[in-house]
Formats: sequence, C-alpha cells, structure tokens
Amino acid sequence: MNYFEKINNKILDKEGLAKWLEDCRKNGKKIVFSNGCFDILHRGHVEYLAKAAAFGDVMVIGLNTDASVKRLKGPSRPVNDEKSRAFVLSGLEFVSAVVLFDEDTPYNLIKTVQPDVLVKGSDYKPENIVGYDIVTAKGGKVVTVDLVDGFSTTKTIEKMSAVQH
Repeated sequence: MNYFEKINNKILDKEGLAKWLEDCRKNGKKIVFSNGCFDILHRGHVEYLAKAAAFGDVMVIGLNTDASVKRLKGPSRPVNDEKSRAFVLSGLEFVSAVVLFDEDTPYNLIKTVQPDVLVKGSDYKPENIVGYDIVTAKGGKVVTVDLVDGFSTTKTIEKMSAVQH
C-alpha cells in the first residue's frame, strides 16, 4: 500500500470535496465536521479529533489557510505552512478528508459540507458555534468535546521560546 498517496488523496479541493461528499451520502455515511488551524499538531488536537470522529462514519476537517491563520493568530503564525498542516492531519487514521478554507470562519465550508454532526471544543457553547444554524436546520447535531488540559499550540510556542532564551 502506498501510504504517501493515501494521505495526499485525503486533501481535497472544493471540487474533489463535492464529489467525495456525494459518494459518502450515496453510501449512507454519517458526516462529521470540525475545523481549526492545527498549527503545531499535539496530543490535545489528536484526542479531540479522535473523539469527534467517533460521532459518525467519516471525518472532514476544515483547515484554515496560512493567510487565515495569520489574520486570526498574528503575523508570526502559522508556524507550519498549510500544505504541511494538511498533510499531517491527513496522516491520522480517523481523518477522512481535509479541505482548506481562506475565510476567518468555516461558515461557507459548513454550508457546502452540510455535516450531520458539527464538533468543536467545550470552550464553545453549541449555539455559539459557527454553522450551528446550518446543521440544526437540517436536523443535524452540534456537539462539544472536552479539551485536554495542558495542551495548546500557544503554550508549545511559549515553551520553545523560553528554552531558546
């Protein structure tokens, strides 16, 4: 099996996503969606995404582009470029597809995906999660998953910075 190819094939553009979603729906798959920057992938991300993926059959991750991350997190971010972040996420067994979005929120992407389940961290209230209206209007669920204490990209960057000084 060519794992490199398998990983790369999970990274979809908007056209590839539409075709892939059509196939999933034809096969009765329950689609889960989550999103984020996932700048430095750490244990907290992996645990959160693994728990999120368990809510359905296929897991779609909306990934902020580099430009989007820069607008949201500041000029020194992202640490890892979008292609690298997409590749690493795609390497996770429970991730079915990764698609980049350039806006500050994944609202338009959620409109395209029309997931059965939308998942974010428990630092959000479900009704305040971007896309809540889209998912609940079609009878889908919006759920939150507890975050793993002690893990964050910002903390990792701060630790690295402290070690260098």
